[in-house]
Amino acid sequence: MYTADLVDVTEKHGVTLHAFAVDTQLYLHCRRDDMASTALQLERCLSDVSHWMSADRLKLNANKTELLWAGSRRCCLTLGNRGPKLQLRDDTIVPTNDVRVLGVTLSSDLKMDKHVSNVCSAGFYRMRQLRRVWWSLDTESAATLVHAFVTSRINYCNVLLAGALKATTDKLQRLLNAAARLLSGTKKFDHGLSQVMHVDLHWLDVPERVKYKLATMVYNCLHGKAP
Repeated sequence: MYTADLVDVTEKHGVTLHAFAVDTQLYLHCRRDDMASTALQLERCLSDVSHWMSADRLKLNANKTELLWAGSRRCCLTLGNRGPKLQLRDDTIVPTNDVRVLGVTLSSDLKMDKHVSNVCSAGFYRMRQLRRVWWSLDTESAATLVHAFVTSRINYCNVLLAGALKATTDKLQRLLNAAARLLSGTKKFDHGLSQVMHVDLHWLDVPERVKYKLATMVYNCLHGKAP
């Protein structure tokens, strides 16, 4: 509750705020020609936020503050994936090509390729680690670890992949296939992987997982069960 006044501070500058337990984002929409004035608007807002935090014995950590200018691919190419900087007292915040928000990597072109690559990299790394101790695990423990370290990453915030290109979801599908082979003990070129995934493990493919998550969210919203 002690951060309730923070909304009033940002609204005074016309800035939208989303606050979470360990993270806070400030959003502004502008045209490409108005980016310089928008950066000044953000600087004034952050200056007032810094003063508010100091008065409440808090500190705005400039080292952990990131700036992302997001837009269409054409706009990003024109800017060279860059844009105006932010000046916070003695600290300069340089725009970056991507930021991590609640575990999701958002890129300046609003594509999910970087996020998917990060998920796949982490998932395959975990599976390599699991193979080292696989012989000492029973079936139930093995399934629990695969769900905890691999499939949970595929499912996390996957609704953001709605409408994504097949080439993007195919990367996650290869990770899911590898997890199914690991759990079922089948080899890479063995036949019947679809049977193993859909019948034995009762797993949906990645595009169907996205549709299921989206349908679940819409259903909960329509029936008043959403947070």
